[in-house]
Amino acid sequence: MEARAIIGWNLRRLRVEQGLSQERLALAAGIDRAYVGRVERGSENVTVTTLEVMARALSVAVGDLFTEPPAGSVRPSPLRAGRRAKPA
Repeated sequence: MEARAIIGWNLRRLRVEQGLSQERLALAAGIDRAYVGRVERGSENVTVTTLEVMARALSVAVGDLFTEPPAGSVRPSPLRAGRRAKPA
């Protein structure tokens, strides 16, 4: 797997695990939401500075974005669309 695909895989995995939408991550990192989507798809050649900002927004080490997924891993599922339900 190439580096851009690994970074995109991990970015999506970490974002979904934390229940963040692409929009929320982009807002926290101060970057464009569409850019986050392109990074997750592996179509953007992201800079180290941007990786640092996104890692900080996710509260993880930059190195966590470079961890190759185990063989046979299934791509992380997207978050459910729409707004979250209000707590009762």
